[in-house]
Amino acid sequence: MRALITGITGMVGSHLADFLLEKTDWDIYGACRWRSPLDNVEHLLDRVNCGGRVFFEYADLNDQVSLCILMNKVRPDYIFHLAAQSYPLTSFDSPIDTLNTNILGTCRLLEAVRLSGCDPLIHVCASSEVFGKIPPEKKPETGIHEECPFHPASPYAISKVGTDLLGRYYAEAYGMRVMTTRMFTHTGPRRGDVFHESTFAKQIAMIEQGLIEPVVKVGNLHSLRTYADVRDAVRAYYMLLTVNPIPGEYYNIGGNYTCTVGDTLKTLLSFSSMKDQIRVEIDPERLRPIDADLQVPDCTKFKKHSGWEPEIPYEKTMKDLLNYWRARIAHGERFLIR
Repeated sequence: MRALITGITGMVGSHLADFLLEKTDWDIYGACRWRSPLDNVEHLLDRVNCGGRVFFEYADLNDQVSLCILMNKVRPDYIFHLAAQSYPLTSFDSPIDTLNTNILGTCRLLEAVRLSGCDPLIHVCASSEVFGKIPPEKKPETGIHEECPFHPASPYAISKVGTDLLGRYYAEAYGMRVMTTRMFTHTGPRRGDVFHESTFAKQIAMIEQGLIEPVVKVGNLHSLRTYADVRDAVRAYYMLLTVNPIPGEYYNIGGNYTCTVGDTLKTLLSFSSMKDQIRVEIDPERLRPIDADLQVPDCTKFKKHSGWEPEIPYEKTMKDLLNYWRARIAHGERFLIR
């Protein structure tokens, strides 16, 4: 069996590759661009070099020809479409690239599959950001469920609405075996440093090494988030395509620990011996023009369908994230202060 992961060099894609290597006997094909950073898959490179079940293939969501060549070459049994311009804050400065990559890129990929004649099971990864800014008085008591209306609060969120709808459209119009997820906040080792909990962890690790002043710069600390571990997330994605998959279905998936962004910072600080010396400052450049500030999911539909439950405790996720940054900084790597 062959699985294709778009975005294999990202946090989620690299953890998914790890999971599939351990839990299946599938061959793993990763679609990546020639300039994609390889930090997250460095531990896989020996396998790639010797053809040990992991293969990197060139493809770009903005190049239709490359996607058609990819499909005709790999002819996968499973596709996990994770590649995207995934940073909400960046999308305010780069809306056209975000819309092109995420909406048209998904369309190009699904067209390439359709034209290839192969019939894989396909996971299209949308986002909880599609629900956007939900007023507290309109949030369902059990959390945000699948039928809550979309109210995207960034160009990124708008692009994921398009991604979500495209997945369902190709299932309904062409009978393709596409399923869509709206994953809520998920994190852990390899999380990009533009996301709040990861930049907190990186700054704390840099402070501990004396690389920056004992100040953690933050954005909006009042947003409510429900956290899942990335390793639980990729297990959910695997189960999506292997446990009675239903083409055209769409699911909310998320963790079971909810707190404010400020509480997340407090948790990370509690793991540091320098917690009493570190100050917190608001950085206006880290604030979004509009914030999706009430991200609490109702995952009943997916849990009932698949039997999936999150297993990794929130505290372990955050501790592993902080230790990930500590290890990289101790190794002598240099980073932007962001």
